[in-house]
Amino acid sequence: MLEEIKTFIAVVEYRNFTKAAEAINLSQPSVSLHIKHLEEYFNVTLIQRSIKQKNITITKSGKLLYERGKQILELLEETKYELMDYSKVIKGELRIGASFTIGEYFLPAFLGCISREYPELKLQVTIENTANICKKVENLEIDLGLIEGKVPSDNFHYEPFYKDKMVLAVPYNNSVAYREFLKYNYENQTWITREEGSGSREYLDIFLNNNNIVPKNIIVFGSNYAVKEAVKNNLGVTFISEHIANIAQKNKELIIVDTKKEYTRDFSYILPKNIIISNAAKVFIDKIKKDFNKL
Repeated sequence: MLEEIKTFIAVVEYRNFTKAAEAINLSQPSVSLHIKHLEEYFNVTLIQRSIKQKNITITKSGKLLYERGKQILELLEETKYELMDYSKVIKGELRIGASFTIGEYFLPAFLGCISREYPELKLQVTIENTANICKKVENLEIDLGLIEGKVPSDNFHYEPFYKDKMVLAVPYNNSVAYREFLKYNYENQTWITREEGSGSREYLDIFLNNNNIVPKNIIVFGSNYAVKEAVKNNLGVTFISEHIANIAQKNKELIIVDTKKEYTRDFSYILPKNIIISNAAKVFIDKIKKDFNKL
């Protein structure tokens, strides 16, 4: 039964019998037979096939078995390590997803500490915007996510672990823009920001709405580094993490402008609800709650 479940998971993830067979080194007839055995055992249809079997659709029952199957495999792996007396050694692979601000500016130093403390733990990191990281956690493509801003779904267990301040930043070499902001002349500015679905864009929108600002123009970039470089080169101004702005200000690239009111957002870790998490994930979460503020 375990091999059949592994086969089914591969079919769901590749959405194709032939590709799944190649990935797990089975013949296509063997893959089809494994799926048939599962459907007979559970007395449900797991996959809807087209006549030529070129396109497949995962049924509601299939999606449930996929989620449970992933959890079963993870639990078996965890049990194997416990039975082999791995209680004092964290091994295996941990798949982490992080939004751009966290992944680009905070996570490398933190992962360096994790790797030194747990050298036998293999870390796999995905960096995308907050919306995409949430989707990957929900689809069990990654073990846990680190996101900025509001958690957009009730499908997660989550907990904040860091308070990030957002600041207004203008070009370092543009004293005119600096004086304009001191007068709160926001309306005539071009705003440099991230795409919809990112935590940074969410908080720019909050800042603009709170101050009744209708921006003259918004230019969107796909990374925080590109946003910082655009402002540095006088394309506009931005609302960005204080951590990023402080580095840029020290390098004489941006100037932080006082907004009078303080704007903060949470960094949170997210997990799918109702799953058993690995020891590696537990260690990672404990350490991020304890040590992240020290970065």
